[in-house]
Amino acid sequence: MSNDGQLLGVALIIRHGDRQEFWQNPDTYSPTATQLTPLGNQQEFQLGSTLRSLYLNASSPSYIANISTDLFDQNQIYVRADFGGEDMVIYDSCVSVTQGMWPVTSSNNITIANGTTIVAPLGGYQYVPVDAVDPDEDVSLEGFDDCNTFDDHTTAFYNSTAFQQKAQESADFLNALKPYLGGRSNSLQNMWNIYDYVNVQSVHNSTFAQELPSTFEAQARDLANWHEYNVFSSSNLGGIGNIAAQAMLPTILVDLSDIANSSNPTLLTITEISYKPFLSLFNMTGVAAQNPELAGLVNYAAAVALEVRQSSSGQPTIRFNFKNGTDEDFVTYNFLNQNGDVPMSTFVDNLAPYAVNTTADWCSVCSNSQDRGCAALTLAEDQGRASAHTRISPVGAGFLGAGLTVAVSLLMLGALAFFGFLSFGKRRHSRKIHSDDELELRK
Repeated sequence: MSNDGQLLGVALIIRHGDRQEFWQNPDTYSPTATQLTPLGNQQEFQLGSTLRSLYLNASSPSYIANISTDLFDQNQIYVRADFGGEDMVIYDSCVSVTQGMWPVTSSNNITIANGTTIVAPLGGYQYVPVDAVDPDEDVSLEGFDDCNTFDDHTTAFYNSTAFQQKAQESADFLNALKPYLGGRSNSLQNMWNIYDYVNVQSVHNSTFAQELPSTFEAQARDLANWHEYNVFSSSNLGGIGNIAAQAMLPTILVDLSDIANSSNPTLLTITEISYKPFLSLFNMTGVAAQNPELAGLVNYAAAVALEVRQSSSGQPTIRFNFKNGTDEDFVTYNFLNQNGDVPMSTFVDNLAPYAVNTTADWCSVCSNSQDRGCAALTLAEDQGRASAHTRISPVGAGFLGAGLTVAVSLLMLGALAFFGFLSFGKRRHSRKIHSDDELELRK
């Protein structure tokens, strides 16, 4: 399929920058808090500057037509960031990205009644609004957390023959690595924490970096790649290993629909996340299968750019671009077993059926009746059955209950018809979607 077509807009998915050490429970992936480093801020700022040169520069071949290139325009751009277990790391990374995309400008000023012109502080710093997505209220960016069936999937992986074989194969290396781990477990089950410790120390501890054998960090990374990809993927698109992407799909699909819709002013969206949804997304789209080097952890400040383009036939298409950190350029990848740009309708047909669209869906898929709004939903449903046996709309945690209309067609995002939606984050008024809306694609 041809790779030409006018660029209508872009949905960006970005990983946070370099941070201090971060520990996760290897069974449940429950996290501990950490902090973004100045290096992480710089990585994200550098990424933002690159994105600005690509998409906000009128002389760039990837310029988004009619987008504001100087001042941030909240009608055209929507920014959200995971505000989860890493504490401020992802949110602060998002702020740094926006600093690079919309730098200080004297145009950020106002003339008050007495005729005085006031420029914003720091030479015209632009305070870009970022929606902080609280995972306790919104499961869209951390669908794996508190997901009981996902925990079962992880346990099954650890008990699998493949895992036991890999543990045996890697035992000599992990034993050799143990003296460098500061007392941490060197079991393969703990591989993500092992690699994270080695990586953080190699970057920020000069003594450690000098003493660690030269091949050990790369070897630890290879094992961590294998470990994490198997945890956060399933061969079946509907498998629970893909929950990180399944929960995020409604966000992605709505963003793409907004961009493709000529009556919607949205031209650019930014979603800042952890590494986990990348693995599931690469698996579900087939990108990792065609490019095995992507079947693993993405680097700090990695970014997926889903470009919405207008094809010669008039149908919007999606181009899958990925930049694996600050040392890499954007590369265009084939996906969904097709070559080149993929019709948006194909993207929807292939992925929307596996989206977890509501809090009720998530509670059901994850077999959770207590956490993240599930308890209020369960209580409301029980009260409804006990009172009148009629369906009600629970209002406990900013969600809309379990009703969902699913109807995927070539020119409609009917699968998103209930995106009022899932307590999936705060949306500005121009992006609010009611339960009876149908999301039209540009024809």
